[in-house]
Amino acid sequence: MAAAEMHNLSSLDALDRQIVQILQLDPRRPFSRVGAELGVAEQTVARRYRRLRRDGVVRVIGAVDAPAVGENDWIVRVRCRPDGAQQVAEALAKRPDAAWVSIAAAGAEVVFSLHPRSPGDRDDLLVQRLRRSAPVHDISASMILHRFLGRDVRDWRGRRSGQDTPPPAVDGTEDDPSLRPEDTALLDLLARDGRTGYSVLARATGLTIGRVTRRIAALQAAGILYFDLDIAPAAQGSSLIAFLWLGVAPVRLDAVGRAVADQPETAYAAAITGPFNLFAVLSCDNADDLYRYVTTRMAALDGVHSFELSPVLRRLKQAGTHTADGRLTPPAPAPRRGRPGVTSAT
Repeated sequence: MAAAEMHNLSSLDALDRQIVQILQLDPRRPFSRVGAELGVAEQTVARRYRRLRRDGVVRVIGAVDAPAVGENDWIVRVRCRPDGAQQVAEALAKRPDAAWVSIAAAGAEVVFSLHPRSPGDRDDLLVQRLRRSAPVHDISASMILHRFLGRDVRDWRGRRSGQDTPPPAVDGTEDDPSLRPEDTALLDLLARDGRTGYSVLARATGLTIGRVTRRIAALQAAGILYFDLDIAPAAQGSSLIAFLWLGVAPVRLDAVGRAVADQPETAYAAAITGPFNLFAVLSCDNADDLYRYVTTRMAALDGVHSFELSPVLRRLKQAGTHTADGRLTPPAPAPRRGRPGVTSAT
């Protein structure tokens, strides 16, 4: 994209912002319903969304919630040689089980979230691959124990607490919501574009439209599949992102976690394992605002006995989407499949 077109994405016009706000609450809401709510034509909403997606401003993704299928999410810190952090981060960003990847700590640390598809995949990455990587000095992995959702801010799935749109009703033909091998192709397509139509999904997977519709509804109703509107960093307005690691007295952990999640600077907060038992992602306008947060809001929290603050230098991936120059990059081409349910080796 030409430099002249790289305007401040936070200056989207009023209609663009309204469309984004509605899709944050219900990413697959039909354009006809969005248009009816806003008093504009369905074609106008569709055209605006496609432009925003093409320009790397927004993207709808479908993802599997690891805890809902008995798996655990992890936050991993990889301390590297400064000249090797970019290499490590780029390699991690290519992995489908790394949902977001950032470089922090003055370029000497890669922080990423790991959503392993199996214990074997987890151990292969954390115990074998990363530890054998030449630029890596040290690894610490913390399991996510609990996510804190703020009352007045968007939660970790991009929606507002208490305002979620319920998934479609499920009939008795899809009463087993557990993941099946044949779901792989469907979930891969939704990960690339969460707004892919049912007819396109049916043709790509070899299923009927009715079967695809029921299967998605069943996975949503079970909490396994969710849809998220990913928004480009440049469109979110804030220019300084920082990771906050807190050591909190166990008796105060829940109260502090809820308080942190309710603070306007907090984009994400979770209780984790390890020497720091609370992790948060902060979003501030500048260093002065971050300083005021530490010396006022954080200082007022009862039970915090230690903390570490790490500004984010670069974000290479967020919510499963690669980023470049503050924008979301198009997903990689879908892998070829010999038959439904079989994926290529990585």
